This record gives sequence, structure tokens and C-alpha cells, in this order.
Amino acid sequence: MTNLRPAEVTEIPTPHGPARVHVRLTPATPRGALLMGHGAGGGVDAPDLRAAARAALDTGLHVVLVEQPYRVAGRRAPAPATQLDAAWEAVVGVLRGTGGTGGEGAGLLAGLPLLFGGRSSGARVACRCAATGGAIGIVCLAFPVHPPGRPEKHRMAEIDGVTVPVLVVQGESDPFGRPEPTVTREVVLLPGDHSLKKDVPAVEKAVADWLSRHLP
Repeated sequence: MTNLRPAEVTEIPTPHGPARVHVRLTPATPRGALLMGHGAGGGVDAPDLRAAARAALDTGLHVVLVEQPYRVAGRRAPAPATQLDAAWEAVVGVLRGTGGTGGEGAGLLAGLPLLFGGRSSGARVACRCAATGGAIGIVCLAFPVHPPGRPEKHRMAEIDGVTVPVLVVQGESDPFGRPEPTVTREVVLLPGDHSLKKDVPAVEKAVADWLSRHLP
């Protein structure tokens, strides 16, 4: 298991204020990169995000954890989905070298296959932006199918609309529900709830196993 060393941190302009990216480069020849977003009220140091980052680095991927502009500005209440998606797409464009006006991080991931992911709200952003961002796979940690106690308010269209392979790592007792597996969607159930804190090593193993089978 890789110790998660400190990240290189920089800010990237977006239409809704600067986003902050935490970049860790694999020491190996990169096979691609995994970009992940945080949950609605949390940050990029969530245990499951760090576990997924370790797995990705060990698999030969660069890892970029993306802080949305509302968090960079010190707000806890999440921005509307359209703003979250626009900020994500701006970050991807700069890192790919296809958008923005240069600056730090510009073109860092140029030419690499990209996977998107995140926990909870960040997983929803990854799913919604998969097609426009050209992601080759999606890693969802604790995808929130519906608000607790409100199964009729489901968001399955977001994850059902993804056409590339998807991994979902979900707590067995998650009050936000869980997606069902499909031909292209693998669902790994772990002990615990929405936080995925009960067995963090199992989160890392699930992500590592899936990446090893789905990377080019």
C-alpha cells in the first residue's frame, strides 16, 4: 500500500471562481489519470477518497483531487449542479490543455486517458460530466441514489446515463440507497454507511481490483 504523500496544490480558474486541485503523480510511467471530487459538505481528505487515491497511484495513475469553487471560497453549502459541472469541465479542460488560458497545471494530463470519480455529490458530478469530458471509466464512492427516506426523489438517471464502465463502492446500510449492478456497472457492498469509514482498506482494494481490470 502506498503512503499518500503530500500533494502539489494549485488553483485553476473556472466560471464560478477558482477551483483547487491536489495533484499526486505516479512515479511509474502513467497509464492515465483519475480525477475525483469531494462530497457536498466535505473535502478532499475524506478517508474513502484517500483510499481510492492510493489505489490509483499503485495502479500507475496520476491522481487529481478537485475542490469545487464553493469550498475554496469557504462555503459549506454546495453550489447548484450546473455550477459544479461547469467548474469540473473547466478544470478538466485546463489539465488536458484544451481549455483555459494556460497557467499552472495547464496540459498536465494532455494525451492521457482520464477516469472521473468522487464521493457522494462528487460521484454525481463525475457521472454527469462523463460523456462531455471523455472519461473512459467512473469510480463512484457512496453514490447518493436518493435523499434519506425519499426514494421517490432518485437520481438514477445520472448514473444510468453513463455508457463507460462504472465502479460503485457503497455501504450496506447507506441511507442514501444504492444503485444496482448492470452490464457496465459493478457494485461492491461494504460494511458501514454513507461515510465508508468502517473498512477503508476494503475501499482501497475494491478500487484497485476494478482499475486493474479496466485500464487500457
